[in-house]
Amino acid sequence: MTPTREELLLRLDAPARSWLDDALTEATAAHDDDNVAAAPWEVRFAAAGRHCGQDHADAVRTLLLQEAGAGLATLTRLYQRGTAAERRAVLLALPHRVMGPDALPLVEDALRTNDTRLVAAAVGPYAAAHLDPHAWRHAVLKCLFTGVPVDAVDGLAVRAHGDTELARMLADFAAERTAAGRPVPADLHHALTLTGEES
Repeated sequence: MTPTREELLLRLDAPARSWLDDALTEATAAHDDDNVAAAPWEVRFAAAGRHCGQDHADAVRTLLLQEAGAGLATLTRLYQRGTAAERRAVLLALPHRVMGPDALPLVEDALRTNDTRLVAAAVGPYAAAHLDPHAWRHAVLKCLFTGVPVDAVDGLAVRAHGDTELARMLADFAAERTAAGRPVPADLHHALTLTGEES
């Protein structure tokens, strides 16, 4: 759960608090300005880890997106131009910033990577709400391929229950791994159990 502004300020040292206050002021001033040109606060978005520490960077960036009222155009620009850490923050913010499926291209792009930070962020609540069954099943398999714990998949138990196609795909993946002399991820058996098809 993302900390509130007040909670986050309590965790930061004085220079970081001052920096964050200035950054949030800039973001608030630009609220609803979802243009194709970058706003000044977006420089702060990129610099969050440097000024507030990597442990707080996701929370800082999420707050900046919230205060700026970042819409799809801004989110897409920040994702496309950003580092992996910045892309992760955009993905984590999607459930709070985009109500419909219009940001799915960002999720799909993250799922095409082998960056476990991006894959884990991509299978959060936004994906649970908007990925169609076919794409969602492949997202589960992507987690298994890359070593991302399947518990990162938001709503896994609910969507997997009774999903015989997912069960088939998981069984096929396990058979391929076994035939190749490679270990079957323990998470696969967990996911298969959730479908109700584990033998």
